[in-house]
Amino acid sequence: MPSIRLFSNFQQQCYFFLLAKEKNTPSKINMLSPPPQKQLRLDSFFSNKCEKTATTPERKSSPPVGKASDSRLEDLLLDPCWKRRLGSEFSKAYFKDLENRLNEIWQKPQSVVFPPKHLIFNAFNLTPLKSVKAVILGQDPYHNYGQVCVWNSYLPKNAHACFGFLQAHGLSFSVPRGVTPPPSLKNIFKELADDIPGFRIPSHGCLTAWAKRGVLLLNASLTVECHKANSHSAFGWQDFTDFAIKTVSDHCFGVVFLLWGAFAHKKERLVDSKKHTIIKTAHPSPLSQGRFFGCRCFSKTNEALKEYGKDAIDWTID
Repeated sequence: MPSIRLFSNFQQQCYFFLLAKEKNTPSKINMLSPPPQKQLRLDSFFSNKCEKTATTPERKSSPPVGKASDSRLEDLLLDPCWKRRLGSEFSKAYFKDLENRLNEIWQKPQSVVFPPKHLIFNAFNLTPLKSVKAVILGQDPYHNYGQVCVWNSYLPKNAHACFGFLQAHGLSFSVPRGVTPPPSLKNIFKELADDIPGFRIPSHGCLTAWAKRGVLLLNASLTVECHKANSHSAFGWQDFTDFAIKTVSDHCFGVVFLLWGAFAHKKERLVDSKKHTIIKTAHPSPLSQGRFFGCRCFSKTNEALKEYGKDAIDWTID
């Protein structure tokens, strides 16, 4: 199985420092002498349980980042209820064409697709259909590498080392633990701190906890090519995710749909407003943050859920 190139010695040193911090081991790592040479795979650094990413053992069955394995896309959708409701889409012409186009890209040595293939359906696998309480819709996955910053007393004063890891891991707006939260996510946290009593802005941007509590973090397009925003928006993913949104609307009751920005607002047509609550706000991007701040969409979500006789969502992130 091919593997990606070795990190530089300094990047490896930073990685092992992060690893030690995650394991709560003493941080007396000699940053001045290089560690033993070792192949480091990015896709083994991340997993569905991103709270434990740095200690997750390498998954030998996982392909290199952004590259394809032998599995079909439909085999990666694991939740049985989602699989039953969405299964008919996999046999349609648009989806077969989508998969063929992705396979062609995956075969190109220099092409990188985000997220890794095994995380494409992460939103569905972490949030079973029967558990959906709220839907937060994004446009497409993060298309750049994030930054992991390491601070250590062995580095010169006020110096830090940054090296790239994937931002996208199959959940809208979320990044794996250890990756610096992007500006939109930081604004989401700021609004939460103002809206939800007791909410503390976390030191990371991993929203897996929300997904497990019933928040479907869904992007309209489930893949994107590195450094090419919206590059897969015409592949057919929106046909698939529109059907998924319609599935939630048709087969669930009392779900809150949080539609942020003009793109998400267009999806309102897919939701039965007699059965569900739709909350439309500006996008949390810095370009429209002034209209997003103060929207109180998170407390409004919990108020709506209580009216449906459901438990409120715990928005806290550890």
